[in-house]
Amino acid sequence: MNLIDPAHSSEQLAFQVTRNLAARSASERDRLLENPGFGTVFTDHMVDICWSEKGGWHRPRVQPYGPISLDPAAAVLHYAQEIFEGLKAYRHADGGVYTFRPEENAKRFNRSARRMAMPELPVQYFLQSLHELIAVDGAWTPSGEDQSLYLRPFMFAKEAFLGVRPAKKFAYYLIGSPSGAYFPGGVKPVTIWLSEKYARAAEGGTGAAKTGGNYAASLLPQSEAAEQGCDQVVFLDAKGNIEELGGMNIVFVMKDGTLVTPQSESILEGITRTSILQLAADRGHTIEERPVTLAEWRDGVASGDIVDVFACGTAAVLTPIGMLKGEGFADEQPRSELSLSLREELTDIQYGRREDKHGWLRRLDA
Repeated sequence: MNLIDPAHSSEQLAFQVTRNLAARSASERDRLLENPGFGTVFTDHMVDICWSEKGGWHRPRVQPYGPISLDPAAAVLHYAQEIFEGLKAYRHADGGVYTFRPEENAKRFNRSARRMAMPELPVQYFLQSLHELIAVDGAWTPSGEDQSLYLRPFMFAKEAFLGVRPAKKFAYYLIGSPSGAYFPGGVKPVTIWLSEKYARAAEGGTGAAKTGGNYAASLLPQSEAAEQGCDQVVFLDAKGNIEELGGMNIVFVMKDGTLVTPQSESILEGITRTSILQLAADRGHTIEERPVTLAEWRDGVASGDIVDVFACGTAAVLTPIGMLKGEGFADEQPRSELSLSLREELTDIQYGRREDKHGWLRRLDA
């Protein structure tokens, strides 16, 4: 067995590569890339690395994409001990495949792991897994406008036992899914529903970790939002302040140019949000991360103190919020040129159309 010492994060893993004999032909792949949608088409291979209490990280491999075999008593199926990440790979004009701030995804992955009592994956291993998948499936990175290869690293407890304790065996996987524009036909403002009955996460809970349970908790209120004719749901934290949407952070633009984003223990720190705020700061805007009450939001819109409201995340990048609806009210939201200008700047950097002044890009196929 090829044992890996997790303390030596600068070491490279010795991956075993097993090619998929049923891989799609170039013509079939090209057909799928014409209109891949989001999260429904997958590449031919996946990365798999094991961890155990005795062996540490071991058996790194690239293998054919396919079903995962689990014991019915696997801990993840009973106690939801799992985490995941989401990032994109972009095809640049030079033909290269690049990704955006993957080190930050690796760090957040490990913050989630600590909260969920799971082993941390050294940053270097996380980054190498991206390179290894692109080495065999790089051709799946589309080149169309606003298209990308969505990368989904995830880890779960696979030890078979029914006792309530942290598992002693885990599996890390990485899969890829070519994706089209999140908003076919252009970015459109979304209508969001204020959930006052349900909470996404509790104070002291797992809200700051990227774990599936948080998303499961958002599905019922998301369904209620759809019944109200809304696209997304926005949650309040345990203190009644604005938290985040089901899968995106929220930002308010004040009339003096200040960008305010909610601060709460239960918010997942968004890499897209952090990047957008940095670009705004580069332009001279003041950034504030602090609690925001519902009253401040509604009153600020009514008075004109808030001139723009948007949501941001990996999949959609930046989405203007056009309407906030709740029990007995519907507030139209203001828009300014700033949010879409920031979106354009960020996507230009990601796709290599604008200078990367912060060194955020990493080439994966070299």
